[in-house]
Amino acid sequence: MVAHAALVSLLQIVDSILHPAAGARRISHNRAQLKSLHEKVSFLLGFLENSSSHRGKGKDPELDGMETMITKAAYAAEDVIESDIHDQIVAEPESILALFCLFFILFRLLLAFSPLRDDVIRFFNIPVAYVTALLSLLPLTFQNLIFVLGRFFIPLLVHILSSSIAMPSEVIFIILLLAHEVMPIASKYFLYAHQPENQDLRRAMDDFSFIMNEAIKIKDAFGLDKPTQYHAYDGDGFSRGIGKNIVVGLDSDLNEILARLIGYPSELQIVTILGMGGIGKTTLARQVYDDPRVVDHFDICAWVTVSQEYSLRQVMLGLLDSAKIRAEEILRNHKDDELDYMLGEHLYKNLMSRRYLVVVDDMWDTIIWDFVSRFFPDNQNGCRVLLTTRLSEVASYAFSGSPPLKIQFLNDDDSWHLLREKVFGGEDCPWALEAIGRSIARDCRGLPLAIVVVGGLLYNEHRTEGDWTRVSKDLHSILSKDDEKCLETLGLSYNHLPQRLKPCFLYMGAFLEDEEIPVTKLFNLWAAEGFLEPSKSKSLEEVAEEYLKDLIQRSLIMVGKWSCNGKIKTCKIHDLLRDVSILNAHKENFLDFGGEDAEIGHGGHNWDETLYRESTPLANLFDFPSDWETGGGRAKRRLITHVRAFGQRSRYPMARSFICFGDGSYGLPQFYVGFRLLRVLDIVTHGLYELPDEIFNLVLLRYLGLTYDYPLPSSISRLWNLQTIVFYNGRYGRGLQVPVEIWSMPNLRHLYLKANLLPDPPAQRLLRSSNVLGNLQTLVGISDFRCTKGILKSIPNLKKLGILYDIASWSEYQLESLVNLHKLETLKISVEYRLKTSIVHPPKLAFPQKLERLTLSGCRIPWEGMTSAGALPNLQVLKLRNFACQGREWEPVEGEFCQLMFLLIEDTDLVQWRSNETHFPRLQRLILRRCSKLEAVPCGMGDIATLERMELIDCHSSAVASAREILEEQRQMGNEDLKIHIQENNF
Repeated sequence: MVAHAALVSLLQIVDSILHPAAGARRISHNRAQLKSLHEKVSFLLGFLENSSSHRGKGKDPELDGMETMITKAAYAAEDVIESDIHDQIVAEPESILALFCLFFILFRLLLAFSPLRDDVIRFFNIPVAYVTALLSLLPLTFQNLIFVLGRFFIPLLVHILSSSIAMPSEVIFIILLLAHEVMPIASKYFLYAHQPENQDLRRAMDDFSFIMNEAIKIKDAFGLDKPTQYHAYDGDGFSRGIGKNIVVGLDSDLNEILARLIGYPSELQIVTILGMGGIGKTTLARQVYDDPRVVDHFDICAWVTVSQEYSLRQVMLGLLDSAKIRAEEILRNHKDDELDYMLGEHLYKNLMSRRYLVVVDDMWDTIIWDFVSRFFPDNQNGCRVLLTTRLSEVASYAFSGSPPLKIQFLNDDDSWHLLREKVFGGEDCPWALEAIGRSIARDCRGLPLAIVVVGGLLYNEHRTEGDWTRVSKDLHSILSKDDEKCLETLGLSYNHLPQRLKPCFLYMGAFLEDEEIPVTKLFNLWAAEGFLEPSKSKSLEEVAEEYLKDLIQRSLIMVGKWSCNGKIKTCKIHDLLRDVSILNAHKENFLDFGGEDAEIGHGGHNWDETLYRESTPLANLFDFPSDWETGGGRAKRRLITHVRAFGQRSRYPMARSFICFGDGSYGLPQFYVGFRLLRVLDIVTHGLYELPDEIFNLVLLRYLGLTYDYPLPSSISRLWNLQTIVFYNGRYGRGLQVPVEIWSMPNLRHLYLKANLLPDPPAQRLLRSSNVLGNLQTLVGISDFRCTKGILKSIPNLKKLGILYDIASWSEYQLESLVNLHKLETLKISVEYRLKTSIVHPPKLAFPQKLERLTLSGCRIPWEGMTSAGALPNLQVLKLRNFACQGREWEPVEGEFCQLMFLLIEDTDLVQWRSNETHFPRLQRLILRRCSKLEAVPCGMGDIATLERMELIDCHSSAVASAREILEEQRQMGNEDLKIHIQENNF
């Protein structure tokens, strides 16, 4: 059930009205009514959290009925409040300019009328010229209109009307005209505490009162007085080892695959792994791919996941990226209709004469195989393609002489071994639990994915006979049915999830099959949807990270990629678990996949219409539309669709999210603008020729992702509630300027742009703390960013900054002022020169002390200038690209880079590098790419105790030879942990 998420979301809305943040818009509403609602919602949240640990498989009719009632009531209250907020904001006067003009006329008349002139000057107690200048500089926004009303007009109007001075008729006329237009606004926004009760909300609150009484009865009957103690994963100890695949029962398969890959014959061979979903095909392929024997044997290794919903473009780009083959020139110089083939040709040329391994994971279609396979040359040197599929016809089609390796189910002993490893790691299982554990493992029928998921459930259960017996009974009752046992088995873990995690898991069904999801995007969407419970001690992003780690620990989500400093970069979900997510999301009206032919939602399965229905004995408690249980439009909260699925569809008047996937084409139908209560609008994959004005009436938006050829209009500031903006320019590249009104959006947390110019804040805004972007944490894709102290003071809590320059001089940018961003953790500076022959002095750089990740590209800093970076106490990742530094020699100072874990040096003229273990004492990974002049890797690098991996890609042969000498020396000293990967070209 998603009742918990509905209550958390409602509580956040109520809190935002009762306690608006500094600079935030004030909403008119009866405060006493909202406080009462807040108390009821808080009580029911506590009830849900306590009740979740007292249910078995999640099918307790009484508790299920209660959650259904709570969800309906929460949605009803949320709809009433947000509809009112929307109507208040959209109904704001459109003639703001006219009101400002009227005020100017009044002000001028008063100054021209000598009896009042001196009185007005005394009243303001500041120079009249200052007031005039301020009014002329204020951008014409509603927030500034309210500021003018409260600061100037209303006090002045009261003063004048109480004055005994006679006024001419034109002054009286202007005053009456302004009063007629402005006083309704003033009464709403300055007397908001005295608003009458909302009767629609009163009815919803009556429903809450009834539910509370029922909850108290259930609470007494079940004894739910004790708070729930979740055995949740402690994120502080999270590392790359958590969520790592455990391989059991595949030793013989592993050895056979290795033999086929690194043995004879020399001709190109297609090695196929065949098996059902969840059997361990990808796990086995990954185990082979990462094996040191394979890494050492092949010159190039590449991995791409295809899946059912594939794009030729993305498959080719994925192969090139994984093989570390640059494709920027191909993308820049070829038309769209020929690009797929040209990318394939580029891949072919780079694979020629090299011994390569390509893994094509999760292949469903022979068509994509026909296209891709033509670009795998037979170099007669032992090249291999490793293919995984669950379809025997695909395996037979790709047959090249050796039969597919078919993965078998695990036997009972291996099943128990895998379950025990998942639950206890290296610890022993208590003897009292072993018999029950073996029974649970046996009931998973040898399917590794089911064992791992159930293991994640047991890991988070109390390790008592009673709890494990309950899980065993639930599992046995599933397997005694005739329906899809696998999905039901996997769904058991969903039913046992804590309430706070259920909506986050269901939301994973919104993404494409096998998609690697950037966790930053996922966190921003979870926050915008209202799934995250606010914490006084943690940011929303930190709460989201805890939720994700918990889901990974339960084996419901997988880590896709790790970042250089050991944090999760991307995540993904197994397609069977995605089916579980979609199945439950349909049942609970949580997600709807628009369009009858929208394969995106169900991955090719023909879900029966009954999956859209949910019956409950308490379904008719409230006067909800009859289509709630049948998936009707009013109940739908989130619409996920594909551009191909557009057509006639039901209206979704209460939809909160619209996410559209596609192929990046232009021309998107604009029906989404009718979803007036949207919080999430993500259409970034579809370029817009025109930006509909109606978008700026979606005033409740928290997440906006779009691609548009022209600048964002100033009306973006109407979307006052936005937390995340993802704005990419389509066809006309860099240089577009975002509107200055962006500085009047105090809720903004993340701003992702593509080479846009950011204007300076208006001067007077720097004097008003309410307009500082105090919540802004991410600012990426800014061109020619001027680091003035005034601008940096306006973004005091920024954590991530990405800026790029196309310059002939550095003087106006003041990059040394970056040191004043005291909370900055990630910084990326890229420089492109207008003329390749132009030479400018390198920028003066100074870095804030909290910086953890630093990427420099094209800065041409002398190597000795890196001392400022080396002195940073928290720097963990350093990437130096495209002549970030220049000069023949580099010798760091002892004690520098004391926390550095990852170092990349790419495209440099460095010749001699003198270093040892004292310079990089914690380094774990070193990558040297296209260092064509570097004579040698410092021999002392091998003595760094923490060093795990060195990669040399297209480096000078002498540098390659020195790396091999380091490896040989370390092997002689007994160091088996150091790995070296070399990918050579001849220089």
